[in-house]
Amino acid sequence: MKETRSRYRYSFGIYEKAMPPTLALSEKLLVAARHGYDFMELSIDESDEKLARLEASAQWKRELRDAAQDAGIRICTMCLSGHRKYPIGSADRRTRARGMEIMKGAILLAADIGIRIIQIAGYDAYYEPSTETTQALFAENLEESVAFAARHGVCLAFETMETPFMNTVEKALRFVRKIDSPFLQVYPDVGNVTNAFYGDVARITEDISSGAGHVVALHLKETRPGIFREVPYGQGQVNFDACIAAAFSAGVRMFTSEFWFQAGADWELDIERASTFLRAKLDPISRGE
Repeated sequence: MKETRSRYRYSFGIYEKAMPPTLALSEKLLVAARHGYDFMELSIDESDEKLARLEASAQWKRELRDAAQDAGIRICTMCLSGHRKYPIGSADRRTRARGMEIMKGAILLAADIGIRIIQIAGYDAYYEPSTETTQALFAENLEESVAFAARHGVCLAFETMETPFMNTVEKALRFVRKIDSPFLQVYPDVGNVTNAFYGDVARITEDISSGAGHVVALHLKETRPGIFREVPYGQGQVNFDACIAAAFSAGVRMFTSEFWFQAGADWELDIERASTFLRAKLDPISRGE
């Protein structure tokens, strides 16, 4: 497959869930390519439909690889948010076991279709209280997960979340440094980091910069104070110029627009606007301007 948009010094992707759920994956790939994105980020969320992908047949995986090649676009990252419902630190043994099944299934799926990075949720627990016990269980199962990922050559990378357990790069780095594996890194969400520091740009960029050498990609999501999703680009508080500049200096070259399909909206126009808005931020920084 030819390299796309080779004049850029970075890769720019789009989250699968920016497109209608009724579209087939092959159609989503074509839409993403048509609007100039370099890759599409696959979603494995907590829905039965998305989790079923972990049991997909070899034929399904071949067809997905072929569809990406035919569209001239890559699927090189996965957003694994299924652990919201099945966290690997849950105090419930069955929930925890299901979370580990999902983790290993996602790693195997990634290895089979060529995904290099799985963005994992920085939650020890979500729909239950975070305690010393859930945090210890999370750390224990994380170590097992990283070993499994290393065995299959897939990088796990923490998303900075909206809860205090891991809402900053600094907090994610504590686990990264403790496990000390090239297969555990950080994939921050700039919207969540912005809210963690109440919009303080100096602290936000310092936090992103602290991950130099460990930040493998960046989610570009807009937020407002206390509002973590479905905020249109340019209508929130995220300083994308500062965040992108800090990330680029820290070695990041993969950036993903994260937003969601809205029923009744002109979703293709939203996709085009997101591309235009974020490329206008990324291009000058990538050229050193």
